Formats: sequence, structure tokens, C-alpha cells
Amino acid sequence: MYHSSRIKDYFQVFPMTQLYEDNFPHLSPVWTRYTPIVSERAEGCYIYDQDGTAYLDFTCGIGVTNTGHCHPKVVAAIREQAGSFLHAQINIVVHKPILELVQELRTIVHPSIDGFFFSNSGAEALEGAVKLARAATGRTNVIVFQGSFHGRTSGTMAMTTSKTIYRAGYQPLPAGVFVAPYPYAYRYGWDGETTSQWCLEELDYLLNSQTAPSETAAILIEPVLGEGGYVVPPTSFLKGLRQICDKHGILLIFDEVQSGFGRTGKWFAQEHFGVVPDIMTVAKAIASGLPLSGVFSRLDLMKKWTPGSHGGTYGGNAVACAAGVATIRAIRDEDMIGNAARRGVQLVTGLRKLQEEYPAIGDVRGLGLMVATEFRTPENKPDKNAAKTIIHAAQERKLLLLSCGTYDNSIRWIPPLIVTEKQINDALGIFGEALKETIK
Repeated sequence: MYHSSRIKDYFQVFPMTQLYEDNFPHLSPVWTRYTPIVSERAEGCYIYDQDGTAYLDFTCGIGVTNTGHCHPKVVAAIREQAGSFLHAQINIVVHKPILELVQELRTIVHPSIDGFFFSNSGAEALEGAVKLARAATGRTNVIVFQGSFHGRTSGTMAMTTSKTIYRAGYQPLPAGVFVAPYPYAYRYGWDGETTSQWCLEELDYLLNSQTAPSETAAILIEPVLGEGGYVVPPTSFLKGLRQICDKHGILLIFDEVQSGFGRTGKWFAQEHFGVVPDIMTVAKAIASGLPLSGVFSRLDLMKKWTPGSHGGTYGGNAVACAAGVATIRAIRDEDMIGNAARRGVQLVTGLRKLQEEYPAIGDVRGLGLMVATEFRTPENKPDKNAAKTIIHAAQERKLLLLSCGTYDNSIRWIPPLIVTEKQINDALGIFGEALKETIK
């Protein structure tokens, strides 16, 4: 990542306007920065800096701009709504865009998911989902998984295990959270089914040793691990979770914040596995960049939530909901999900060809356009340095990538769902050049 000294050097080479020179140093350094780029505008799959230099953006605002930057239909919906109603507080009046958004969502979620609550961020949605589970079951405890990322608020920090940086210095955190192993087959060095069975057995052990089923409100999982490394679990594992939850009256929560809205080549990752959660959370791509998130569940669960015990001033904002409606319609009308599936195959195929040439790429995995390349040393240890060096080499060639994983040794590929065959090939070409430069 870029620290203040590197950004200062960048400014000396590429002088900024007085606005930036005067005010950039006052932005909180708690925001880590992958690049020193000061963006002027963005369109489609590209971000443009002040000099008009185009960067092919395979970060997607960390999985947010699935429809591409400034999709014209989304922008038009935002402009129209901004002229009618900026803020209609949901406790006071109900606005048209929120009803239209519910109507659109009901066409893409499982029919059993028929209750909808909206808030602003992924962390807020996760906090809400856990509150709902506790209210609906009368139980207190929650089981999460190794490598999970659910947010950086106090409650979600307690449920986040992808990196210590998200928790260090803030403990003790809220109690009642227990951690089970995620079926990360490549890390364990086992095949998928062996890993799945072992992880289910460890979960059973946890339920018999640390949190009894009778006090466990929910099992919370990312159906594709996000920040923890873009790990796809075996289908048998998620089906096993469903069976355990049904047996004990535990609610199954899927965190689809990063994997939702077409990212994996389906509307939601859960569709790949044929498993339906009791509660699901969404955010990121739901409104193409406007702050909006949701807790979706069976309505019978929502009815167990005491009115007034959860809420928020801005949740379900009118402009954000209008953007959400336009986002869903654009994804559907332009077959972005089909494109994500096709381009994902192209991307994974290209990355695996590079893997044959560069064994430092230990694993290539993913679904749709949620793909990771994991780097290992010759001793088969996580290689953070390789991943970071390659990311910077790609950036110098105008391709933006991000890392992920507990050791930061995986590069994640999350281009907009509108990405073209040529743009995938361009990115693979740049990645190949970066590998040639950095992998000796």
C-alpha cells in the first residue's frame, strides 16, 4: 500500500492543483491507500486521473461498481430522483423508489425471502442480521468462520477473522461469537470433500464444546469467502450447514455483501450451491456505488423483530433506492450476469495458462468474476511480497488490482460485469508483463 512518503513523492512528480495540495494532507491516514491516483472521473471499466490517463479498473470499488462506473441508466435514475425527493425518512413516509426496489428484489431472490430491511453499509446490515437472529430465536450466540470479513463496527469486528489489523487494539470485543474453520481446501492441502467433512466435524465439535445449539442463534458465513481469500467452499459444506441449522433450530445467515448482484455469474452466490439461507445480507453492488445495504429474510422472522428496536435515519434513502432499481434492471436487461459467467471462464483460463509458466501462482480459483490468484514461495509459504509487487507493477501499466487473504498473498480479480473480452485480454497481458518483471 502507499504510505504518506510515497504519495508525497508522487505529488512532486505529478503536481496537483492547489485544492489537492492544501487539503489532501488533512485526509485521515486511517484510510490505507493502494494507489496515489487522484481521479477526475470514471466511466465503464476505466478510471481517469487529472491528466486524462485511463486506468483499467479491476477493483470495482471493492466489488461495488458491478454495472461499471457511471452506468447511464443508473445516473439518469439518480438525477431524476434527486429532483423529486432526496430524503424521505422511512418512519415518517414511504417513498416510491423503496417499493419499486422491493418489487425488483422479489424477482431475483429465492421466493422464501420475502421480508426486506434497508440500511447504509455492509457492516450495518450484518449488525442488523445478527440482531434479527437473536430477536427471532431468543438465543444469544453466533458462529462465524475463519477468514471471514463482516465489517469494522464493534459488533462486526467481533465476527471478522480475516486479519488481525481489523481487531488489534480494540479488544475486548462483544462476546458470544465463536469461530469454526472455513473449508479452504488449498490451504489445508486436501481435496474439497475431505476438507468439507473435516470442517463439518469441527463445527459439530464446537457445538458440543463451546456454544450449545440451544444458545446459538445463527451460523453466519460468506458463501464465497471475500476478504479472506476468495475461497469457494464445496457444495457439501453449505448443504451440511443447512442440515445442522435445521436440526437445531439455528438460523443460517449468508453474507452476500461482496458476492451478490451478479458477481459470481449468478444473482447471488448461494444459487451455485442450491442452499437457501434464513437471512441474507447485501450491500456493495446493490446501488452501483450509492450507500445502500439490506437485511433480507423470511417475513415470519421479520415479524418477530420488535418494532423500533432497529432502524436508522438514512436507511432506504430515496436516491439510493432509485439507483438500486436502475442497477437491477440494467444487470438484467444487459445480460451482465451471463457476461460475468463467460468472461469469468476466459479470465480463469488465461490465469491458469500463466500459472503453468509461473509456479509462484499456487492457486487460481473463483466463480464468475470473483477470482483469486494465490502466491506461494518455493517453500510453499504465503508470499505477500510477490502479490504486492505484482499489484504495483500492474498499476504502473495502468491496471488496478487488489490483494486479499489473511496473509495478503492473493490478488483478487473483480472487474465490472460489463467487462469485454478485449479488456480481459488486456488485463491478462499486463498481468503477464508484471509477472515477468517480478517473478524470478
